[in-house]
Amino acid sequence: MNPTKQQLAQARVLVVGDAMLDRYWHGAVERISPEAPVPVVKVTREEERIGAAANVAYNVSTLGAQASFLGVVGDDEPGRLLESLLKETGIHTHLKRDPALRTTVKLRVIGRQQQLLRMDFENEPDHEVLALQNEAFSALVPEHDAVLFSDYGKGGLAHIPVMIAAARAAGKVVLVDPKGHDYSRYRGASVLTPNRAELQDVVGRWSSEEELRAKAQNLRASLDLGALLVTRSEEGMTLYDAQGDFTVKAQAREVFDVTGAGDTVIATLAAMAAAGLSLRDAVPIANKAGGIVVGKFGTATVSYEELFA
Repeated sequence: MNPTKQQLAQARVLVVGDAMLDRYWHGAVERISPEAPVPVVKVTREEERIGAAANVAYNVSTLGAQASFLGVVGDDEPGRLLESLLKETGIHTHLKRDPALRTTVKLRVIGRQQQLLRMDFENEPDHEVLALQNEAFSALVPEHDAVLFSDYGKGGLAHIPVMIAAARAAGKVVLVDPKGHDYSRYRGASVLTPNRAELQDVVGRWSSEEELRAKAQNLRASLDLGALLVTRSEEGMTLYDAQGDFTVKAQAREVFDVTGAGDTVIATLAAMAAAGLSLRDAVPIANKAGGIVVGKFGTATVSYEELFA
């Protein structure tokens, strides 16, 4: 059951998480530096893209749903640039500014179509600014159908337990893309979407489908989660819920770049849930979206037409 364009246009998703600016410096490599054995990149083109949790909101909007983004940035050039990029894409933007914060920037130097170097600029936001974010969150929740938390471990979701509880109390579908070893902070969410490696870090290794099933269902029960969606790259993805579990196979296609595929999967899941689909109906659609996006370079998105053509 695919949602119509009209259903999606009325679906409202609030994305909360770590905002980031992705910078790409593209250039030609024609020689090795005389100063050290490293390539010299003559930069010919600079590109800026919305990254991290902000990219999840971008994915929601390209599908044709309404996206709002709540996050914390610094009072600096990357923060202002990120805000204007978000607004240009039609995302309802609610940024809190922390003057002591450096907006997170990932700068990638690309030569001959491959990444040569990545530089990260970051630090953690102040608790007073996060308290302002909580206030804004309380006001925004009633206006949305689904709330998506995209945790990149940069400190923007220090208060996530309170926010999940408030969203669930308001009867909203709550989706979380988790980070780190402590999943207790995500207690009560409707669905958590770890990948294989992330889940292994939390529950330990498994040697069979039965063992994975037991570990996943135990985690789900202990954290009072509605469901656990494990993305398993070439093995597709498996949803564990109160009814049991089911797996959708990976879409066989040329994998060009897996960057941001997880963002696309959870964004699609959130958009479908906000449009009224059950998680079981939304998972195959999210799987298809992930399959499309890995065929594109860099953090990419999927449109309604590509998904339902």
